[in-house]
Amino acid sequence: MRQTWIRSLACLAALLVSAGANAAGPSYPDKPIRLIVPYPPGGGADLFARTIGPQLSAQLGQAIVVDNKPGANGIVGTEQVARSAPDGYTILMGNIGPHAINQAMYPALQYDCITDFAPVSLTGFTNHILAVHPKLGVNDVAGLIALAKRNPGKLTYASSGLGGSPHLAGELFALMTQTTLTHVPYKGASPGNSDLVGGQVDMTFNTLPPLLSYVRQGRIKALAVTGGQRAASLPDVPTLAQSGVNGYDVSTWYGIFAPAGTPPEVITRLNREIERALANVEVRSKLEAQGFEVQASTPEAFGAMVRTDVQKWRDVVKRANIKTN
Repeated sequence: MRQTWIRSLACLAALLVSAGANAAGPSYPDKPIRLIVPYPPGGGADLFARTIGPQLSAQLGQAIVVDNKPGANGIVGTEQVARSAPDGYTILMGNIGPHAINQAMYPALQYDCITDFAPVSLTGFTNHILAVHPKLGVNDVAGLIALAKRNPGKLTYASSGLGGSPHLAGELFALMTQTTLTHVPYKGASPGNSDLVGGQVDMTFNTLPPLLSYVRQGRIKALAVTGGQRAASLPDVPTLAQSGVNGYDVSTWYGIFAPAGTPPEVITRLNREIERALANVEVRSKLEAQGFEVQASTPEAFGAMVRTDVQKWRDVVKRANIKTN
């Protein structure tokens, strides 16, 4: 009897010690989280990351360090996250380029956008914008198409890089309007946008948020947005479909990914905090003012969307006969 009682006390003591250790032990997150943006500063993904980062930091009680890792149309930074420890301390601000188009564009890609990542949450969408330098002297899409047909191959358009969504948006426009444009790829959206404002290139199909202030200042002219509906930030600018390019619809999504194998409880925590951050009135207002449409999702719904987009862009790349060097 006495031995049984001693054993019971010993078990109880072990349970209490274990409970105390768990309560006092570290819980996620207990150190800063690195949010990798696979593009240079100034583009849509960077703007999104730097807008939600401070709110996520306040909610999680740890710094969110936005780390720009540009290169190879988003491949460099995206691959770095794929190869990072799956512990929730290195995450990715992904978008349609590295996580859908690249899978179609680059047969030798060193990561798989489906199997090497754990989707956390969609964060939002943005239109692309067909914007031109005022020197072109065109006021609408019909005028631009007519000018391009009179000058085949002479009009240039900037993009954030070969195979990115702005590049493919331009290729699709050329296909659907039977025009020939000259693609000028840059290492990210920001330098291409700067050259558009400076008149070194004629037009762009880059994403709306980084270009919005230039449009409002009159330094570039917005002819159309590329999505299925008008942008709330530019309600007077028609869609390309409304401008006569029937069936044209291209938009970019943004979302957070973690490396594959990240514990489910970490994914759940991040998803919950991202949803809270996007519901914050100040954060939402800032994003919408920059031209983003804010939307969170479950990890499952986000993953399904990525899989659908991979197939969509495979079809576009094949149809446009786009080849990588």
